[in-house]
Amino acid sequence: MARLTIEDLQTIKERVQKENLFRSAQKQAEEKKHSLDTTGSYRAHILVCGGTACKASNSEAIYHALNQEVNTRGLANEIKVVETGCNGFCAAGPIMVVYPGGIFYQRVTAEDVSEIITEHMVNGKPLERLMYHDPVTGKIIPRMQDIPFFGRQQPIALKNRSLIDAEQIDEYIGNDGYMGVVKALTEMTPDEVIEELKKSGLRGRGGAGFPTGMKWAFAQKAKSHTKYVLCNADEGDPGAFMDRSVLENDSHSVLEGMILGGYAVGAHQGYIYCRAEYPLAIKRLTIAIEQAMEYGLLGDNILGSEYSLDIHVYQGAGAFVCGEETALMASIEGRRGMPRPRPPFPANQGLWGKPSVLNNVETYACVPQIILKGGSWFASIGTANSKGTKVFALTGAIENVGLVEVPMGTSVRDIIFEIGGGIPDGKKIKAVQLGGPSGGCIPESTLDTPIDYEEITKLGAIMGSGGLIVMDENSCMVDTARFFMEFCQEESCGKCTPCREGTKRMLEILTRICNGKGKDGDIELLEEIAPYVKDSSLCGLGQTAPNPVLTTIRYFREECEAHIYKNKCPAGVCKSLITYLLDPDLCKGCGLCAKKCPEQCISGEKKKPHLIDEEKCIKCGMCMDVCKFDAVKIV
Repeated sequence: MARLTIEDLQTIKERVQKENLFRSAQKQAEEKKHSLDTTGSYRAHILVCGGTACKASNSEAIYHALNQEVNTRGLANEIKVVETGCNGFCAAGPIMVVYPGGIFYQRVTAEDVSEIITEHMVNGKPLERLMYHDPVTGKIIPRMQDIPFFGRQQPIALKNRSLIDAEQIDEYIGNDGYMGVVKALTEMTPDEVIEELKKSGLRGRGGAGFPTGMKWAFAQKAKSHTKYVLCNADEGDPGAFMDRSVLENDSHSVLEGMILGGYAVGAHQGYIYCRAEYPLAIKRLTIAIEQAMEYGLLGDNILGSEYSLDIHVYQGAGAFVCGEETALMASIEGRRGMPRPRPPFPANQGLWGKPSVLNNVETYACVPQIILKGGSWFASIGTANSKGTKVFALTGAIENVGLVEVPMGTSVRDIIFEIGGGIPDGKKIKAVQLGGPSGGCIPESTLDTPIDYEEITKLGAIMGSGGLIVMDENSCMVDTARFFMEFCQEESCGKCTPCREGTKRMLEILTRICNGKGKDGDIELLEEIAPYVKDSSLCGLGQTAPNPVLTTIRYFREECEAHIYKNKCPAGVCKSLITYLLDPDLCKGCGLCAKKCPEQCISGEKKKPHLIDEEKCIKCGMCMDVCKFDAVKIV
């Protein structure tokens, strides 16, 4: 296809908006109480989630079954089947949304397809059995927008989630895609783009929260004929999947943000650094770049302007340290991914020694809407110091595992209980890990803290890229601190001594405590080592590695002391500090635990209380899992 003009782009937008009116205008039309203009090629759209989580639950089979069913029944000209990116409500997958109406179906299987087409699409009777059932009220909630998980969210970076075909550029254009680029190239100077970013208050969503407009201004002022615009998609935090989902769902939003960034700073070459473990994200990102090149939205003289930009995908090998900007640039250059001292900062000497601007996926995804709607619009959302919204990967002991985007200022408690649905099985919440291995574990008493860079830092944690792991009463905080320190120690590049040796020493102490060999003074020793690691490490990995340990000591010191001085793990997690016993008053002698025990260490007569041989027991917990009478106890 020939390269597009701005007029061509507008024509595509208007055509697709009419075709996709069901998806983009349904809520607005109903609120204004006027009927939808449904004239067009399709009377209904069926959107199937095609994110990694739903694909892992066999959503591809559902997509293919739908296409086969509508073709077999001669409905292909009436019903449009679309595979979208991640819907966000991962706990309910595979997910399907049917328009008009926005009817939400969860945990769909390929076997349900025929019934959906017959009852919903032909007979006009949506299937209640596949709809969302509110666990609190027990009521059926048919429409996606009315489900509590979505009700408290405000999507900006996730604006197009579950609304567009992730592999079709026209669908992105139809939802105002690339209109920010049109506005910038025709109405704004690079200085004005940067000023709009400053006005918005957008801070980097990769963790540090540095003002985006200020970073772009530094790079713009740097004197060089060659500059680079870079995107950090090297998401490596345990439990984090924010950037991956944005790329799978809406790669064009990131490309558009990079075009705007490149135009603002004067860069004509761009790189997206994405770890190779994200094959679907890389596939869709590659397709998006090819489509943008074909349309003339990348390459020479974008949309007939004097600005040109080429963007390439660089696949990383999965080193966590390459999330640090200078290590990332070293990796792109073909060197080992290791950080270097700063200054000079990348805005002056970055990739191949040239001025470079680097932001993460979520940051770039916000930029097009800021340019299109204005910095003041974005700044009207959030808190005084933290503007806009933030995307979180909500995981752990939570009912509604998924991807959420909320206004800054929303409390951690609201995210967990209003959106996340609370803790499963009636258990109590114990802690929340914010900011991944570089963050901290905060207790239940702090959950009313608003999501705000400074407020989270006061707790000893960090915002990070957006990992939010919920832990219930059965979690051991000492073991959690050990886990994150082990991760940081393994991922340390080893270049600087404080990180290489300090994390190793801290891990040794934590491992010894979890193994029942803790000593008097271990807690104080951890507190003594931590500042040296934080203050002397070369990059952010070492500087933040002690956070989980320090917050555990700060908020859960009694649990640490129980491990050392009482030789007990209150949560019953650390194997060296627990013993499995059968309660003779509860054991019915059914023998199920004995049959399942891999070490055959449980004995007893039928219908009489059994015993566990402590010397043979490997503490695998199988007996507790299978016991129907709650007779197995941990002491």
